[in-house]
Amino acid sequence: MSKKIFLQEPQEYNKKLAEALKGLEEFKAPDWVNFVKTGVSKERVPEDVDFWYKRSASILRNLYLRGVVGVGTFRTRYGGRKRRGGRPDEFRKASGKIIRIILQQAEKVGLVEKVAQGKQFGRRLTQAGRDFLDGIEIKEVKKEEKKIKEVRQEVKEK
Repeated sequence: MSKKIFLQEPQEYNKKLAEALKGLEEFKAPDWVNFVKTGVSKERVPEDVDFWYKRSASILRNLYLRGVVGVGTFRTRYGGRKRRGGRPDEFRKASGKIIRIILQQAEKVGLVEKVAQGKQFGRRLTQAGRDFLDGIEIKEVKKEEKKIKEVRQEVKEK
């Protein structure tokens, strides 16, 4: 199992993965996605045109890193602070519908499968899903990796 995903910048990786997901016919943003908020803690709908693909990329990357994850965990992960006027702010979970639809689309493509073994419930990446995510590469590796390589070269030159 390749661990290329750990050597890449998460933001750049998610952008590349979102572009790759646009190419898949099964990953289409529903018509209603431009009219709904991502959770009760948000005041407005997402302004980004590619929101659906970026959220999908983020969910798939989290599945790769964490293993078996359910919708409830993702709701907590993407939740936020609810501003309540004069009262103190409180945490609210994100909308489950968006996350559920993204996971269902990933199941249709064959990237994700449902898991119900013992105490583990949720979804995980299939081997095809892992291969798909490992196939996404960006040219730049982490800054620390670059620095390490530069230091090693300097040591070899001395």
